[in-house]
Amino acid sequence: MSQLSLPQIAEQLESPNSRDRMLALAALRPVPAQDAVPLIKKVLYDQILPVRSMAIFALGIKVTEESYPLLVKLLETDPDYGIRADAAGALGYLEDERAFEPLVRAFYEDTQWLVRFSAAVALGNLGDPRAQEVLLLALQSEEVVIQQAAIAALGEIKAIEAVDEILAFADSDDWLVRQRLAEALGNLPGEKSRSALNFLRKDDHPQVASAAQIALVRLDEATEPLG
Repeated sequence: MSQLSLPQIAEQLESPNSRDRMLALAALRPVPAQDAVPLIKKVLYDQILPVRSMAIFALGIKVTEESYPLLVKLLETDPDYGIRADAAGALGYLEDERAFEPLVRAFYEDTQWLVRFSAAVALGNLGDPRAQEVLLLALQSEEVVIQQAAIAALGEIKAIEAVDEILAFADSDDWLVRQRLAEALGNLPGEKSRSALNFLRKDDHPQVASAAQIALVRLDEATEPLG
């Protein structure tokens, strides 16, 4: 299929058919951010939630000066918790350090676990070491998926001081928790991480064992002398 022109995409975004609008958003993939964002804004408050979700995702990838304030507004004011969660995720894609504060507020203040989960994931994507405190709190969540997100994010921000806290999940009943732990430990070099990974590579679940083996290789590569 030939690439649509900007006027064609703009016209398709006005279509009464939601599938057409989603296809138009997909057609913006090769379009430069400065040209894409004004078109994305046309459907940012679409009546169809999947269209809105796709537009929000696009904002996280097509970065202009408008992307950040638009996403923060959605995170802080939208009545739909799914949209707030999408906005949190997109803020993580932006990799803009200004997103740290609104994401932390969302984690502490939003009552919906999905938003808190997305905020934790996004804090990991930001790679900001200031997130360690809130992510350690997230480990205490009753929602297992938030525990998973926090473990993964602590690995992404390279929070070596948190190794003892996440090692408490080494014998979790949830294999996905153990997998996230193995993956995180691959970013946290040290004897405790290596010992735990040697334990996890014998895990009964093949994906946990595989993740631990890959993490051990990463640790070896990270400690190899240069040259």
